[in-house]
Formats: sequence, structure tokens, C-alpha cells
Amino acid sequence: MATEKKEPIHTHAHEYDHVHEHEDWHFHEHDAAHPHTHGGVNDYLKAVSEYRRTFATKQDVLEQTPDPAVREMLVHMEKLGCDTTFDRFDQQKPQCSFGLAGVCCKICNMGPCKITPKSPRGVCGADADLIVSRNLLRSAASGVAQHGAHAREILLSLKFAAEGRLDLPLIGAARIREVCKAFGMGTRGQSTKRLAGKLADVLLDDLSRAVPAEYKTIKALAPKERQEVWQKLDILPISAYNEVFDAYHRTGVGTDGDWKSIMQQFLRCGLAFCFTGVVASNIATDALFGIGHRATSKVNVGALKKGYVNIAVHGHLPTLVSEIVRLGHTEEFLDLARKNGAKGIQFYGICCSCLSAMYRYEGVIPLSNAVGAELVLGTGALDLWVADVQDVFPAIMDVARCTRTTVVTTSDSARLPGAEHYAYDHHHSNIEDTEKIARKIVTRAIESFAARRDVPVSIPPYEVTAEVGFTAEYVRERFHGFAALAHALKSGQVQGIVNLVGCNNPRVVYEKAVIDVTDELLKNNILVFTNGCASFPLLKLGYCSIEAQKKAGASLQEFLADDLPPVWHMGECIDNTRASTIFGAVAQAAGLAIKDMPYAFASPEWSNEKGLDAALAFRLFGISSYHCVEPPAHGSDNVMNFLKHDTQELFGATMNVIVDPKELAGKIIADIKAQRKALGWK
Repeated sequence: MATEKKEPIHTHAHEYDHVHEHEDWHFHEHDAAHPHTHGGVNDYLKAVSEYRRTFATKQDVLEQTPDPAVREMLVHMEKLGCDTTFDRFDQQKPQCSFGLAGVCCKICNMGPCKITPKSPRGVCGADADLIVSRNLLRSAASGVAQHGAHAREILLSLKFAAEGRLDLPLIGAARIREVCKAFGMGTRGQSTKRLAGKLADVLLDDLSRAVPAEYKTIKALAPKERQEVWQKLDILPISAYNEVFDAYHRTGVGTDGDWKSIMQQFLRCGLAFCFTGVVASNIATDALFGIGHRATSKVNVGALKKGYVNIAVHGHLPTLVSEIVRLGHTEEFLDLARKNGAKGIQFYGICCSCLSAMYRYEGVIPLSNAVGAELVLGTGALDLWVADVQDVFPAIMDVARCTRTTVVTTSDSARLPGAEHYAYDHHHSNIEDTEKIARKIVTRAIESFAARRDVPVSIPPYEVTAEVGFTAEYVRERFHGFAALAHALKSGQVQGIVNLVGCNNPRVVYEKAVIDVTDELLKNNILVFTNGCASFPLLKLGYCSIEAQKKAGASLQEFLADDLPPVWHMGECIDNTRASTIFGAVAQAAGLAIKDMPYAFASPEWSNEKGLDAALAFRLFGISSYHCVEPPAHGSDNVMNFLKHDTQELFGATMNVIVDPKELAGKIIADIKAQRKALGWK
């Protein structure tokens, strides 16, 4: 276990002298005449109908989105004749009531089945509780697989680098040694490469174990108090692979017919997602590419440069991206770019590849999250778009054809029709060719620049600077440990801390919910952490700049002094680990469990499967989650109540959904005040 004097390596590993006192796994029942409803099917149909009326339109986005660059690009895309996410969302209306309620089942070919007053059970006899819970479990399992695939890629990169198959330096040597110590591995007299190989094997074992055994990452890094809770509820996973495997087995035809058992597996998936998909990915990334550092970055589309070879990286996998960026900064490729008429080479980022790179490498400029990617591409300024996995919408190919931008895919798992493919093969047998592949890609970018000099370019003139790279290590160094932040919380100078993250969803006005929630939190002296797609509006609109202190209340401004922004940007989505590390270290300094601290998790605009898991993971630690988007569970009172309320008794946390972002912020503030009152704090 790391001490406060050392770099913290994780959230958690703290001993407490108290645990939850509850009996075994149990649920509250919310039954009426039928176990799947609470007053009849029409209740959920009415609720879904009312919820659907809150969905945003493209016109709402044009009128209300906080980023003027988004508005300009939406108008520009209309002129180009290119659809966007917002057009397609409107075209899908009205969205299926049964799908929104989670009561549509298409698992087998006897269906599809839906739950209605006329048909309260599917052909197999599945009721609303079972259908809703199975759909949620499959969604959670998909999230584990997505972040798990990310983990597998970066863990294999770490293993191959340790074995010499992959020619990458192990920049995070100190991180490797510290994590190995936390896992109880002897480090004296062992080389960094040997330790890196051992660490990769341990983390890969947690990813893929089939024979039941201890989940080593949880054992080493989770708080003892939480481990006891999870053990008592029998939700400790065997491995990430096993829990996904079991999730699909349980939900297959004629297998698990008990919604309670299904939701128990849902919780196991949440833990696997957290400790392999997020924590292990973060460890391996830091081991290979270093922890990174605080940096100042240009942000938004106004930072696009005319006359340069402009390369956008989009996705989640850092190995090949690191080589592409490195080579693009070499004199060899800069000279080649100049010979082809360019002023130089500039890198930009979409989604998490950017957020991982921007505080590790110089000059990777953040442009947009996944939902806004088409708008960025529509500027015509990008010569090459490098996409790997996840949150890469297939519609970007339509825009790329319009702007003659070359699109390259780099993963065997993620192909786009019409894109050029430069990828690791299915077996990673060409991992030794990483540099060769990167050279081909940078060369192709220069060729694309030379071939599209006549393409019209439209760049909205919006650009700011942002402070990024707020790692736990930076915070520890800046404050000489975590006691100062704990004291600021106790004294009331900082009322609470909210980790505001997640993807975006056109059900709500694009990026507005993130901004509205943040505005209210800051005014009430609540410090905000951010990462992933939700961080882009905060980056683009200046919330991550020191000048944004004026948006904060007086006491929070005092705490921030003259060198800190009110929103601390921590990186990509797996960098939730950085937020949870600080949560854990500050709780330890305060002498409290994480669940008792004035903390909250918010993903106002969440949309994908990973977002479901991320919120669940924080609730498993006792941190309540807050959203403007409903889960697809209206069709089952039992499952909806379990998701939103019943986990208070199990874990000390709830899921809260309020579609109005300012009202949601008010709920967060009220709950933080209640937590402070329970602690006897001001």
C-alpha cells in the first residue's frame, strides 16, 4: 500500500474499522398484482411518453448549445449537404417506447417480444423484470468488453515491450515499481523490464482467468471496507472475461429466470469494468508512456492551422498513436512535409486518444468529443483521420468523402467501409512493425495534404487555452500531500468534489447539460474533476483555464490561489482512476471512508454502455451518481428501484436522474450539504 509520502498508485487500499452491517444479498420488492409492474403497464408507457417529450431537437441545439463553433459548423454542414448526429436523431423520432422502457426482448428467434397489457410475458414466460434486467446486464457486459479490449491492447503492449518485441521505452519505470510493490512483488535487484512483464501477466490474468481464483487487482488496490462488502454480497468477479461470458450465458434462452440473480451479475460486471477496464488500463498506460504532467494546451476548432499537414487521432488505443505523434515531430517527416508544400505537421485529437496524448506529448490539440467529430471533419482542414476503436461513428466516412479527407483505421476490431487499413493483425503477429505502420500513416498524411490543396476550408474562429494534466501525482506535489485538500473540505472552503465525466447524448441539448451543471457546482464552491468526452465543452469554453476562477464561489476561488483552474482536467476516460485516487487519498487524510465524504459522480449526458458501467463503478464505492439521461428500465419498477434507490442500503450510494441540468445540479448540491451535515462539517 502506498503511503502519503509516495506517489499514490490507486484510489483505495485503506483500512477502516467499520463495515456495512447487512445480511446477505437481498432486494426490496416493489410488487403489485404482477411482479413486473407497479400499477399496470400503462404506467411505464406514460412515463416513457413524458420522458420522450423532453428530448432535444436539432433546432434546440442550434439555439442553445453553449459552443458557438458547434452552431457555425451545424449551419456549414447543412450547406455541404452532410447529415450529422443531430439530423439522424431527429429522423429516428419517435423512438420506440418499448426500447426506451427496456421491455423489448430480441434474444431468441421466438420473438421479438414486448411487454404490454395484452402480453405481460414473452413467449418463453419472461416478465418485465427479467427482460429489463437481462437487457441492462448485456449492456453492462458490453461496456466491460469495450474497456476490457482497451485494457487487453495496452497490457499486451506492456508485455511485448518488456519482452523486446515492441520497441518502446518503459517511461513509467517508477510507476511500475510502485504498483509491483502494492501487488506484493519483490522489486529489489530486478530490472524494470522484468517487473513490467510480471505486472502485465498479473493484470492479464485478472482480465482472462477461467479457473476461479482471487482477483488480484481488487485484493491489492481496493479498500478493505469495500472488499468486505463485496465479499458478503458475493459479487467479487473471477475475471473480466468470465463475467462477460457469464453475463451472456445467464441471459441466453432459458437460463437465468430470476431478475435478482441477473442484477447480481450486473454488479460483478461493474467491478470487472472498474478494476480491469479502467484501473489496469491506466496502470499499463502510465507504465509505458509515463504519468504525464500539467500542461497548457490550445483547444477548439479555431486552433486548426491552414497550410499544415493536419492529422487527427481518434479513439482510445495509445500504442500506435504514440509512434505516429513521435515520428510526425521528427525532422525527417517535417522536411518531407515542407517538400510537399506544407509549413509543418500538426496533430489534433478527437475523443480519448487526444486526451491521453495532450499532456504526455507536446502540441496535440483537443478538438471534439465523439458526437461532434463530424462537425470537426466538416471544416475541410484535416488531411488524415486516424481511427482505432470505440466512439468512432461510421457516419464520419460520409463527411470524409465530402472533404476528401483520408481516413485510416488501425485496429483489426474496428473497420470502416472505404477507409484505408493499416492495422495490427488479429494475432498481433506484426507488433514488431509498429514503427513501420506509423511511418506509412504519417507518409500517407503528407500525400493526402498534397492531393487536397484545393479543398475549401471553413474554420470557426474560436480558440482558448486550457490547463490539463491534473494527475494525483501533480496534486500531491502541489499541495505537499493530500491533507491540505482534506482540510479545505472540512473547513468548508471547498464544499465538495464532483467527478463530472461521461459521453454525450442528443437526447439533451449538446454539451449544455455539462455546462449548466458545472456552473451551479462552481458557484456553490464545489471543485470539479473531469475527463473523457464530457470534458470537451469544459475545455472549449474556458472552464479549465485559470481565468475561469471568476465562475467559482469566493471560498473556492481562495482555495485555488492564483495558479489553479476551477475544473481539473485529468485526461481520458480510463483516467477516472486519477479522480478516484485523489478521492481515496483525501478520504484517508480525513480519516474517513470514501463513501462518507462529500463526493459525487456526474455524467449528465451519458449514452453508451461504458457510461452505464462507469456510474455503477462509483456507486459500488459508495459515491452517488447523477444524470440527465434515464436508463432503459421504466418497464420494471423492481429493476428501476434497485438501480436508483436500493443500492443506498447495499453500498451507501444512489443513482439520480433529473432531466433538467440545473435541477440535477441542485440535487447534487443538496446531497453534498447533507453529507457534510452528517459529518458535522460547516
